[in-house]
Amino acid sequence: MGSGSSAITDLICEFDGYEADNGTFEYVFLHCPDGLFDLEDKLLIGNNSMRSDEAIRSFEKRMYELYSNKYWWVANYKKRIGREFWKYTKDFTESLVQYESEAYWYMQERIDFLKFLKLGFRALIRNVSRGKIVIKKPLEYKIMRTSFVTPEEFYEKAQKYINNILKCMEIEKKNIILDQMLLPHNVYRAEKYFDDNMECFVVNRDPRDVFILNKYVWTRNGNPVPFPTDVKEFCGYYKRLRAIEKRCDNIHVHIIQFEDLIYKYDEKVNQIIDILRLDETAHSKKKTMFNPQKSINNTQLFMLNKYREEAKIIERELPEFLYDFPYINSTDVEKSF
Repeated sequence: MGSGSSAITDLICEFDGYEADNGTFEYVFLHCPDGLFDLEDKLLIGNNSMRSDEAIRSFEKRMYELYSNKYWWVANYKKRIGREFWKYTKDFTESLVQYESEAYWYMQERIDFLKFLKLGFRALIRNVSRGKIVIKKPLEYKIMRTSFVTPEEFYEKAQKYINNILKCMEIEKKNIILDQMLLPHNVYRAEKYFDDNMECFVVNRDPRDVFILNKYVWTRNGNPVPFPTDVKEFCGYYKRLRAIEKRCDNIHVHIIQFEDLIYKYDEKVNQIIDILRLDETAHSKKKTMFNPQKSINNTQLFMLNKYREEAKIIERELPEFLYDFPYINSTDVEKSF
């Protein structure tokens, strides 16, 4: 929490032809638990008939939750993406299934009280009829589905699935901005799922401000924060978190420093214009959504005396992640957001 990624969303929304219809709504269907990336790993790494059956069913269950749950803040895709989201999901999973069988395995045999009663009745009928009448075993679901897709088959089908979802969002009529579609630790997967029309921005931020904002600003406002609030634990956590990130050489993945958007505003805006292949005149709503003069209040909080001791520990433990500020900015934590 606190990378500053919403700054990119706000900034690009200032350009003609770019829209974020749902604002900073986070699109998690790729990387959430049992999302598309989990499906990829299950089908392409250590796969077998049981694993593929579980993978497909878990993926469908999660996608239906995201589609239908109106009260879950990361969901309600029926409204936020479109009614066809679930149809395209079913089309995708059906294209993956290569074999269907009435065989069953232990995940289908999970017992609850109702199934326990049915099993007892089943045993009674079998005994009374001396084996002449055999009622089918009560299962969680009936048909076992198996997929042994190759990587090439999977990625081809997954790309078609994503393209269909983007069409639901009218990608053919406009450029769309999707917040949190990819995350730093899985952005290396992008080239297998997206074509050259995709541009991905990963935003980094000075960990000193990240720590202070998490501990002293957002917790104060009642927001749950992912980082430890003990500074030494934070340093260890942050270092391990960044170590998880894999090197990505995709020319459509761009690493942006949050602070550069403020302290090197013109330079970075021009860089984004080049990346998006736009003309300067397209920036018609300049500074209406991302105002560097306002966002500067979210930087250099660590210079305040009351935070200096904790900031020094971060400076000592995480020097490779610190931003080299061009000048000292006097700020007030009450103005941060």
